[in-house]
Amino acid sequence: MKHSALTNISMTLLSLFSTSVMAEGMPLSNQDKFFNNIKMLCGKAFQGEVKTDNKPSKAFANKKFVMHVRRCNDTRLEIPFHVGENASRTWVITKTDTNLTLQHDHRHEDGTSDPLTMYGGTTRSKGWPQVQSFPADVYSKNLFVDSGIPDSIGNTWQMYIYPKTFTYRMIREGREFSVEFDLTKSITPPAAPWGFQD
Repeated sequence: MKHSALTNISMTLLSLFSTSVMAEGMPLSNQDKFFNNIKMLCGKAFQGEVKTDNKPSKAFANKKFVMHVRRCNDTRLEIPFHVGENASRTWVITKTDTNLTLQHDHRHEDGTSDPLTMYGGTTRSKGWPQVQSFPADVYSKNLFVDSGIPDSIGNTWQMYIYPKTFTYRMIREGREFSVEFDLTKSITPPAAPWGFQD
């Protein structure tokens, strides 16, 4: 009789514990926290500047840089990166059950896709709530080879988000580029990037 009573009590406590865990949910992963840190900026735009560029390009010289956290849901963030009047670039961060992916959606002014588009990478580690790295994926490596830029197969993209700054960085052997945005001062969001509608 005692054994039966103890068993019932144990089962009841286990049930209550399980319900409590389910109600509170599992702790957020570093990738979830990183994703949510960016998602909190949804609708806002920020101005930035090149911090590192060991092979400067005329395409980035004397231009205004703006990132706009334009569209957000629970699994996808769309962040246009405007360089002067050029609105061809959108960073797309997608959350899956196991990782985060970063893609570069490149469009022409008429909205059609550039031949070099949707390249990027997938996280291979849990990272940190402030930092995630995206080594080039197989699709991107094949695209780079087919496009005649095989040096890019070694690309790793990194994003850093802190209370005052957001940084986009690309590195590979012999190449480094980064642009940092000031999160302390939001600006008027730009028009929709090429190929998208407001």
